[in-house]
Amino acid sequence: MTGLVVCVLVLAAASAYGVLNRRRSGRVRVRGRDDGKRLGAAELGENLGERATLVQFSSAFCAPCRATRRVLGEVAEMVPGVRHVEIDAEDRLALVRELDILKTPTVLVLDAEGRVVRRATGQPRRADVIAALGEAVGTP
Repeated sequence: MTGLVVCVLVLAAASAYGVLNRRRSGRVRVRGRDDGKRLGAAELGENLGERATLVQFSSAFCAPCRATRRVLGEVAEMVPGVRHVEIDAEDRLALVRELDILKTPTVLVLDAEGRVVRRATGQPRRADVIAALGEAVGTP
């Protein structure tokens, strides 16, 4: 009987963790540790967008990275002055460590000066990215 209770408790805890993790994944949010961090063309390997830049950290075998690439590319085409830059996390380990990137895909929303305004870990929704851009550029 004790084994059954332990099994039920473990399943309940794992289910609760899964639900919470799924709700947090892809959410675009502000992180206090990003305050004051700036990226420029030297770090990105490409120029910043005129109004904002969407920086995506990806890895070769990441399925959500492909979907994220598509979403960010569409948003960058829709919003004038926004650029999408994809960085292979495995090739840029020093930058990954500096920015505390823990999983792929991770998306950073930069304003025109390259300041990190928002961050999403996991595959973000198009509407959330557009809302974050609205904050980065003033008005989308």
